[in-house]
Amino acid sequence: MDLAFSKEDEAFRQEVKDFLAEAWPESVRGTHQEINRENYIDWHKKLHAKGWAAPSWPVEHGGTDWTPAQKYIFEQEMAKAEAFPSLAFNIAMVGPVIYTFGSEAQKQRFLPPTLSLGIWWCQGYSEPGSGSDLASLKTRAVREGDHYIVNGSKTWTTLAQHADWIFCLVRTDTHVKQQQGISFLLIDMKSPGVTVRPIITLGGDHEVNEVFLEDVKVPVENLIGEENMGWTYAKFLLMHERANIAAVHQSRKNIQKLKVMADAEGLGLDAHFQRKIAELEIDLMALEFTELRALANEIAGRGAGAEASILKIRGTEIQQRITHLAVEAAGHYAMPFQRELGHNEIPAGPDHSVHASAKYFNYRKASIYGGSNEIQRNIIAKAVLGL
Repeated sequence: MDLAFSKEDEAFRQEVKDFLAEAWPESVRGTHQEINRENYIDWHKKLHAKGWAAPSWPVEHGGTDWTPAQKYIFEQEMAKAEAFPSLAFNIAMVGPVIYTFGSEAQKQRFLPPTLSLGIWWCQGYSEPGSGSDLASLKTRAVREGDHYIVNGSKTWTTLAQHADWIFCLVRTDTHVKQQQGISFLLIDMKSPGVTVRPIITLGGDHEVNEVFLEDVKVPVENLIGEENMGWTYAKFLLMHERANIAAVHQSRKNIQKLKVMADAEGLGLDAHFQRKIAELEIDLMALEFTELRALANEIAGRGAGAEASILKIRGTEIQQRITHLAVEAAGHYAMPFQRELGHNEIPAGPDHSVHASAKYFNYRKASIYGGSNEIQRNIIAKAVLGL
């Protein structure tokens, strides 16, 4: 495994740094403010104008011709700058499904606005009682002529309050094995019968939602691939999602912030606390080498194996440990929620403590979404150990 970057790679790194220094908005750089829909769209448009909105897409669909090493460098520099990436639902999830399994008409219709964020997508997978056991989903789609009639509900639907469309797993056959009766539908969120209800998290965020579908008419032309083959497309999508969830570069940045926070709280000389940070850094280094091995395999033309599940498990565990130590460092200042402070109010503690509890609670979900870590261990057991 050759981990050295070429002169061309380092020149590319400088190009990315220069772009971020100029284009990443000063208004959100280095702040704790919540990123809203307008912030996301404005930044995505800058990436799209540069041709960098979808580095992993094929060139013919608007992607770059970057090498795997360049993609890695881009993600690394984005994390260092604390710039948020392109909307994952569009670029890392439904986009690859459409250009891999969709019809030519679907590619022409959906890929350009998916790439430019002319359509904001959300993901309709989890349901009440069908989260980790996704194949047990109950939302039904019954074909009537040239439409499907969809009834059911989805939950934990991230940013559905902003979405224009939702890509949904629906049950189209109840007489076969669970995985064999699922289809992949694209549904307009403006369709009659679609209702979005917010779920406010413990941290006070409106990030996730419930989506209710009552007699929603969906044209058959919005079916991706073949009817009852949706489980295949869903697994393909989840492989992309899990690798991205690892967020190695973001975790490194957050550990740097944790060190600054620890010093500010007088924990810089606390051997017990510093040992915990050192253990985090060692585990993150090991995870990065796993990611780099996957990168080397990609460069060599070998497909990824169980690395996506390994990255997902260890990546989310590290993310949770970082937020746990942040709360520990903030101490009693982490107790109150301070999200509703007005402009003239003074937080009850230093700035770094303001969001410590909210982030801790928010990241409890990291080991569940994208396929729970318990499920990922089963995948590894089968793929690696042959159990």
